[in-house]
Amino acid sequence: MNTSLDTRLDAGPKARAITVVPVLDGERPVGAWIVNRETAVFRPVVDVTGLAGAILAVAGAIAVTTVAVARRRAAIGAVTMGPGGWVSVRGAASPRPRARTRRPWWARLIGAHPLVTRDRNPRRPHR
Repeated sequence: MNTSLDTRLDAGPKARAITVVPVLDGERPVGAWIVNRETAVFRPVVDVTGLAGAILAVAGAIAVTTVAVARRRAAIGAVTMGPGGWVSVRGAASPRPRARTRRPWWARLIGAHPLVTRDRNPRRPHR
């Protein structure tokens, strides 16, 4: 980084009480010296473009993290074929009990009934 003082401002014969001297890094301003008879104070320039880029990067990271965390898992686990052709669904919860509703007309017509699950007690052998 090569920092230099901008000497284009000339106080001239009539000196002012306060002088502002810009400090440049190439063509980019990085700050300014504010000089009066007693003190000299350096004031840096706020890099608005860099600040906006940093804010956008943080917002993007938060959005990606939120989407990754909020993504829902599959409703059921892996479906595999067991011996004898039966289907195994690992990690699946039993379905919620449904409220007793009236069967649709087509189910009554063909004699279809809803599929219900039985609670299997591990202490009692299945018959």
